[in-house]
Amino acid sequence: MATVLLLRHGRTSANASGGLAGRSPVGLNDDGVAQAATAGARLRGLPLAAVVTSPLPRCRQTVATALPDAEVHVDDRLVECGYGDWQGRTLAELADDPLWPVVQQHPSAVRFPGEGGEAVADMAARAVAAVREWDARITAGHGEQALWLACSHGDVIKAIVADALGLHLDLFQRLVIDPASLTAVRYTRTRPFLLRLGDTGQLSFDTGPEGGSDAPVGGGAGHAPSL
Repeated sequence: MATVLLLRHGRTSANASGGLAGRSPVGLNDDGVAQAATAGARLRGLPLAAVVTSPLPRCRQTVATALPDAEVHVDDRLVECGYGDWQGRTLAELADDPLWPVVQQHPSAVRFPGEGGEAVADMAARAVAAVREWDARITAGHGEQALWLACSHGDVIKAIVADALGLHLDLFQRLVIDPASLTAVRYTRTRPFLLRLGDTGQLSFDTGPEGGSDAPVGGGAGHAPSL
């Protein structure tokens, strides 16, 4: 089977301010554009059989910046989780919500409240189905050595990685996927292999707010690029 490179979109103003953009049509900020350009330099020359993206502007802008000459396919199943009433609020505010500890410790049981609120399990199921279907199609058309790219969102990529590792969805908060990072998964007939996880090519680590143990919903801001 083929190998997929999972690219998270670059940083946005919502990431930088600690907000949860959700499905809002936010684009990249200046840091995010620089991150996407750096990702593009890392991808240059790779024989990508296909490039697929979430429909949201921050992903489409990331792909357009990183791979300006690529033919891009949009798959709605790679869209951000539907956070419902949580969308547009800050993570600091949401940390006081009674649902927050459930999101942290038992996300498989969570359906976000309000209009457009999605179950985390449903998000994981549609994203994993999308990646596995694309991978099978690309393998059939280009062979088992094929390489392709999917651009999506932090929590979505974490769910895909959890599936690849055979992790229960309740453990996916242990994963960190920074903006514009690359994660590589090779699918085979018997099992997937995780080849890279959240790779930005730099050794700079964020210990989280005040060294806390909570995962940032949506994936967090990561680090601004050092230019």
